[in-house]
Amino acid sequence: MYNMTFEELNGDYSQERMDSVAKALEEVLTSALPQGCITVGVYEAAKSLNIDPDNVVLCILATDDDDVKDVALQIHFTLIQAFCCENDISILRVNNTRRLAEILCEGAGKQSGAEPMDPHCVLVTSPHSSWKDPALSKLNHFCRESRCLDQWVPIINLPER
Repeated sequence: MYNMTFEELNGDYSQERMDSVAKALEEVLTSALPQGCITVGVYEAAKSLNIDPDNVVLCILATDDDDVKDVALQIHFTLIQAFCCENDISILRVNNTRRLAEILCEGAGKQSGAEPMDPHCVLVTSPHSSWKDPALSKLNHFCRESRCLDQWVPIINLPER
């Protein structure tokens, strides 16, 4: 059984814990990419959620400071979040789209001159029902804990390298 500290009960996670979650996210992305288990882009994610929501194991919504003013993006996020909550899909919010794009490009082996991607929404799908990734389990556990604390979409800071 996991015992939570007073800070965690209040929703204030330690920096060490948040760094551990960010590292787990990076591990999940880099292991899912070669398996073809990543969907990148708001519209592509919406299509994937519509076709096979049972196959989605994690939804990552990424924004930077400039994106807060993008009303259309915020509406898409609200709809995707509602759909994910309704279908019991773990959701994380990442506040560094550039770093997320770097992780995705590194994992996919893309060149810097390749076609730009829309890292605002990333879905991780399960290649098969028996996929047991410890980093994914850690992220799902973190999301469950956050929901228990009424923080339905926890925010993660992806640190620069």
